[in-house]
Amino acid sequence: MAEQFPLRLVSSYMLAPSVRHLVFERADDQPFVFVPGQFLQIHFHYSDGKPTKRSYSIATVGAGDGTPIRQIEIAVSYVDGGAATALLGNLQHGDTITASGPYGRFCLLDADANQRYLLVGTGTGITPYRAMLPQLRRVIAERQCEVVLIFGARNEQELLYDADFSAFEQQVPGFRYHACLSRAARAQPRTQDRNGHVQGLLKELVPSPQGDIAYLCGNPNMVDEAFTLLKEAGLAVPHIRREKYVSSK
Repeated sequence: MAEQFPLRLVSSYMLAPSVRHLVFERADDQPFVFVPGQFLQIHFHYSDGKPTKRSYSIATVGAGDGTPIRQIEIAVSYVDGGAATALLGNLQHGDTITASGPYGRFCLLDADANQRYLLVGTGTGITPYRAMLPQLRRVIAERQCEVVLIFGARNEQELLYDADFSAFEQQVPGFRYHACLSRAARAQPRTQDRNGHVQGLLKELVPSPQGDIAYLCGNPNMVDEAFTLLKEAGLAVPHIRREKYVSSK
């Protein structure tokens, strides 16, 4: 069983009307090391005392090279009637919770030799890509590969970490950021925005079996449909890396 440890909430803010960004520090003052793309599990109990847990991708923009980080950041999507929402939505600065991890293999691989990454996310499924930004900067510089980030949301208010990705695009040649908005365009649309769902933009990008590796994270329907699209385009299954986000009560 993985070691559990206490986290203390040090700050927070609302990323979107129903998504809260939470910043924790380990309350036991121990170091924390993770690989961008990994997740934490938050442990708690239902009102009847039954133990349960929820998984959250780590959003911290750390070094990505095994250096311990001081702050552990996650994004929490509120679910009506959700037990985790009741816990994390009411958490006050200074309060502590119990966590374990990191877990997961939704990570960039040193052995990759592709020409382009297609990183696709919806909702809080975008958080692992925020953590990957320092790694992506190095990969682009070292291998001269291209990275395309595709974020699917209903409207501008739900584009989590939009400013971070937009700033990174300005700083790093080789990185492109597309927002796919399914219900309402931005008040001031951008050239690389698209109306509709991420699957439409994936087709537009013409996935290459020889040059592309894709990452899919978020809504299970999106992940399944994009996976099928990429397989039909000829990508090998090991080059389509997936993580589904399912909202739990």
